[in-house]
Amino acid sequence: MSCTSVVIADRHPVVLQGLTSVLEAQSGFKVVACCSTGTSCIEAIRNLAPDIAVIDIAMPGLTGLEIIAIANSEGLSTRVVFFTAVVEDPQLVLATAAGVYGVIQKDVALETLVRSLREVATGQRLLPLPSVDHVIPEQKNSAITESVLTVLTERERQIMHLVSEGLSNKEIGRRLNIADGTIKQHLHHIYQKLEINNRTVLAALAILHNARGGFLEDQALPVHCN
Repeated sequence: MSCTSVVIADRHPVVLQGLTSVLEAQSGFKVVACCSTGTSCIEAIRNLAPDIAVIDIAMPGLTGLEIIAIANSEGLSTRVVFFTAVVEDPQLVLATAAGVYGVIQKDVALETLVRSLREVATGQRLLPLPSVDHVIPEQKNSAITESVLTVLTERERQIMHLVSEGLSNKEIGRRLNIADGTIKQHLHHIYQKLEINNRTVLAALAILHNARGGFLEDQALPVHCN
């Protein structure tokens, strides 16, 4: 029987118990671990290789962003979803650049929560659109996003998209079968063309451009657990 294995991590016992009860009442989900610290969460991800990890951003021991950074560096395949009460735009940009699969607010309806996790299980990313006004003035942001298709080469647009998925230069090079140094050169040219100066801004612009139909959606992949 097809199902989705899930690790849940939250510092509040009532959230752990409530989310576990909700998912166990649904067909197609199997909660394999509940964790109250970031340290125990990353250990559960390493040892159990769940399909999805539902994590509060503000975890003791290791934060949600630190957990996903470790998971990425170790090549762990678990899809991380942040389940949080409040998420600020800077956090959202960083989370998206790190490769998080979804950000779900804790006040959503149960039906929305379950539906969102089912979509993540098929490979869909569920990310609210951030504002980048804190890093780029609105007028300049609009001009940059409108010019992405005209000033960037196809290869540069590919790299911009992969940056927004949270991939490192080495991972991007591996994906595109080109050297790390070449990736650095491409990024330098992208920054010059778009008149920006860091990876976080580039990730934010890629998210906005993707939301406007500039990139192809990730293909949905079937997932199974034993």
